[in-house]
Amino acid sequence: MAEANLIKVDHASPPKSLTRLIEADADILSAQLQQLRARAFAPLEQKELRRFMAGEAAKLIGISDAYLRTLVLDGVIPEAEKNSAGRRLYTLEQVHAIRDHLGRNKRDYINRRVGDEHQQVIAVTNFKGGSGKTTTSAHLAQYFALRGYRVLAVDLDPQASLSALFGIQPEFDLGSNETIYGAIRYDDQQRLISRVIRKTYFSGLDIVPGNLELQEFEHETPRALTEGRRTADRMFFTRVAGALKGVEDDYDIVILDCPPSLGYLTLSALCAATSVLVTIHPQMLDVASMSQFLHMTAGLFDVVEKAGGNAGYDWFRYVLTRYEPNDSSQSQVAGLLRSLFGDRVLTNAMVKSAAISDAGITKQTLYEVGRENFHRQTYDRAMEALDAVNGEIEDLVKHSWGRK
Repeated sequence: MAEANLIKVDHASPPKSLTRLIEADADILSAQLQQLRARAFAPLEQKELRRFMAGEAAKLIGISDAYLRTLVLDGVIPEAEKNSAGRRLYTLEQVHAIRDHLGRNKRDYINRRVGDEHQQVIAVTNFKGGSGKTTTSAHLAQYFALRGYRVLAVDLDPQASLSALFGIQPEFDLGSNETIYGAIRYDDQQRLISRVIRKTYFSGLDIVPGNLELQEFEHETPRALTEGRRTADRMFFTRVAGALKGVEDDYDIVILDCPPSLGYLTLSALCAATSVLVTIHPQMLDVASMSQFLHMTAGLFDVVEKAGGNAGYDWFRYVLTRYEPNDSSQSQVAGLLRSLFGDRVLTNAMVKSAAISDAGITKQTLYEVGRENFHRQTYDRAMEALDAVNGEIEDLVKHSWGRK
């Protein structure tokens, strides 16, 4: 970042109190982020998803590139836009349209749930920061959207990293009552979750963004409990599930990005979930931390379950994140976890990759950036691992729906 582009700060007279110092630093950082964003995007411009090469589009649909070309030549689908090199480019909307067209004759092309298949609510959690929770949530939500599922991502973390990945700057883009807090609060200002859902630039993927307002739920819940408001519809662990009930028919998959703490929000999310994914960075300190997390969760869930909360899941899995296979200590930890938990640890691990880190610098995921932006071997290795992990989770979802 060029020094000339930075906001000039007077360090000569810092605020006297720690409160004012932190407040001033927050203002400076917010202003700088807003300035950086204004340079990256025009005031009315939004993030856009790239177009997909014919081979990528065909792979997403589940057909060959040759068959896709035949559909164009036969006039079954419109001709796609071409780049300067004459290669066909498809938007995600076009990919969905082609998939829907083919699905009229063969149901296998359509992934959306049907009949009595229940909405899958996947809570991605771990109360230790740096475990790759938000990165996992974002890639998982986008993976499902790319394959034609109707997806809702819910940012339950006051730090709102998931929202930032989707181009939403919490302190500038969100007003009061525009997070899921608006749908789960206890007073008469509660609103339907449908009113806080936002469309994203990913066709088929919507989001409920987050910001610091979510902390209000942590502060208000103890007060609600002590004031005797303990009817079934007022208990904290029913709040998220109750809100999601209002959009049950609109989405096939809901991804809950939980905060890195075991508070009321996390517990309410876990009670709303039909499945749970725990992210683990395979280092011994992280595993020791996870041990405490599991003990605390079990103790709290025992209380919640006795009070009528949901503690049954379609599946519960651990996923290794930022995994370095050539690191012997990480391999030992991974082996330990597999020996202890068996098939509750996903067979595939998300490897640590420069491609994912580099994409994150520009608030993008690997699914958003093209292969041409990286060393091909680095990109292919990361994408292979990413698709393997998410594909394994997709199989669990389909199994819970009774599909082969």
